[in-house]
Formats: sequence, C-alpha cells, structure tokens
Amino acid sequence: MKLLILYRPDSEHSSAVDAYVREFKRRYDLGDRVELVSLNTRDGAATASLYDIMSYPGLLALADNGSVLNIWQGEPLPLMDEVAGYIRS
Repeated sequence: MKLLILYRPDSEHSSAVDAYVREFKRRYDLGDRVELVSLNTRDGAATASLYDIMSYPGLLALADNGSVLNIWQGEPLPLMDEVAGYIRS
C-alpha cells in the first residue's frame, strides 16, 4: 500500500502538510510508503487529473496494483489513525 499526498509546496497549506507527514512517519514508521507529490510538476498535475482531485491537499491511499482505497481532499487533513489503517492493511 502507498499514500500519495498531492499539494503545492509554495501554498498556504504546505507547512501543515509537511508537519502532518513528519508526524505520520514518526508515529507509524511507514516512511517508504508515503510520497509527497508537487502539483507544480507535470507528473503531479497529471496524477491529480487522473484521480480527479479537485481540492488540495489531496491524499490518496492506493493498493499495490494502483487501485484507490480512499481519497481525502482539502482541509482539515484526515486523522492519522484512519489513514494508517488503509496503509497498513
């Protein structure tokens, strides 16, 4: 399983996303399964379009085959326990 976090590094929510990711990695030791994706890149914009993410930050819990387990969009960010439940399964 994998967690993609789509956000704009130069926006008002970037510090909240960075703090969320740091705390998430510290609590759950899932560092290699968490990927920050900048929407300012071509790949980031394409990923947002592919999964129909309209509000940022967007979090995607993905299965190993790429299928979507859950999507969270916008603020407030979801509870870490809820997200970790998808990533650990």
